[in-house]
Amino acid sequence: MGTKTFLSHSVTAILQALANGYQYGFDIMDITGLPSGTVYPALRRLEETGLVDSEWEKATIAQRQQRPPRKYYQLTADGKQALAEAVKRYRLASSFLPHSATAKPSRQRG
Repeated sequence: MGTKTFLSHSVTAILQALANGYQYGFDIMDITGLPSGTVYPALRRLEETGLVDSEWEKATIAQRQQRPPRKYYQLTADGKQALAEAVKRYRLASSFLPHSATAKPSRQRG
């Protein structure tokens, strides 16, 4: 990923979930509150752009637990860098937002 990529808030949340150890789609949906229609396409795009790698678990593990195999995701070095940049950007953006619902702009239009 040689060029900087703007990451949406949803994609940033997905990368943050991966960084925090949530490695498969259902867990990512659970922790972020995002629907599968957001999470899975985003994971595919992240994989295509090299920010995320994935690996299928062994079928025997899934069979033992009587469920389909899970695809586990992890951040690449580029993914970690992109996440760090996105977190900084969103922190900066949030510093421009009022801290309470009753906050007023410092300058009123006259």
